[in-house]
Amino acid sequence: MGKLIRAILALVLLAVIALVIYAYVGPMFGADFSAPQGEIRIPMELDGK
Repeated sequence: MGKLIRAILALVLLAVIALVIYAYVGPMFGADFSAPQGEIRIPMELDGK
């Protein structure tokens, strides 16, 4: 059981390291992580009784 938990923790650690590397190296290969920019207008009616 201990080997299984150690293997799972090792895989989780490798996944976290891979995600951090992808976050830093991704923009060099064309990955765009920026949020879309633009103004959004939604008409709204307020009931002023």
